[in-house]
Amino acid sequence: MTLDLSDLSAARAAIHAEIGKAVIGQSETIDQLIVALLAGGHVLLEGPPGTAKTLLARSFSSSLALDFGRIQFTPDLMPGDALGTNIYDFQTGKFVLTKGPVFTEILLADEINRAPPKTQAALLQVMNERTVTIDGTDYEMGDNFMTIATQNPLEHQGTYPLPEAQLDRFLFKVLVDFPSAEDEVQILLSHGQRSQMTSFNTLGIQPVVPAERLSKLRGDLQSVLIQEDVAGYVIALIRATREDPSLAYGASTRAATALVQAARVWAAFDGRDFALPDDIKYLLIPALRHRVILSPTAEIEGRTTDEVLESILAAVPAPR
Repeated sequence: MTLDLSDLSAARAAIHAEIGKAVIGQSETIDQLIVALLAGGHVLLEGPPGTAKTLLARSFSSSLALDFGRIQFTPDLMPGDALGTNIYDFQTGKFVLTKGPVFTEILLADEINRAPPKTQAALLQVMNERTVTIDGTDYEMGDNFMTIATQNPLEHQGTYPLPEAQLDRFLFKVLVDFPSAEDEVQILLSHGQRSQMTSFNTLGIQPVVPAERLSKLRGDLQSVLIQEDVAGYVIALIRATREDPSLAYGASTRAATALVQAARVWAAFDGRDFALPDDIKYLLIPALRHRVILSPTAEIEGRTTDEVLESILAAVPAPR
């Protein structure tokens, strides 16, 4: 199967255009959402309140002809509230499954760190296997299932840090910052002159990529090659995270696989049917920043995971 670069480019541009009706700026974040969608991954959006994380997730979903579900995570949310439960029907004498919001294709897990660990853990299986098991019965979610989770890094009261096992299931952790001054002016000109908040349904976002087109694009992406020297470079970077004294815990083999899958999509974005070390360099930090843990010494020194990963990128030679 040959790679249809024109179709991929057109789909990417169409998604950007539709999201642009609601969200101004955030082009890099939108690209990372598209990469995750095509690579079969999930995305964790982290940023302060008011940076359009939820709006971005809703707009992204609306640009696709896929089902959308939302879970507003709160401290009293139970696993059954997310997954669903079997309820006894007295009329039929049988248990009937009442499906939770996780039974969808694009799932927005809003403020995911506000739910207790047992509720967070309810998403582990579906994020890893795209399957939900309820009372011993498995329910398949399909290839299009994707979780977009949001969290606020500023407010820690009443929150529960995501466990490493769950963080490792996100392809990217994207840091959503405030828009540039130019973008903020455009936001005010677009939304600030209305007398009340704009309803999402009035933004006019249309689905431009149906499910069958997504399947074709994913199939085409199988033609993108990962050569042995690039694979060796990925492993060298991953192993360097495990040996760096600034990191108490390095990246897993799953992280290496996820990075390679994302690099294939990014290479196709650039019009190539093969990945380059530059693709790995570009994607390494968003793909690993949530999968590694700083050592106590590095924390005392005030270093960040991004800084450590940048130093590893500088130290590990790339193949020529």
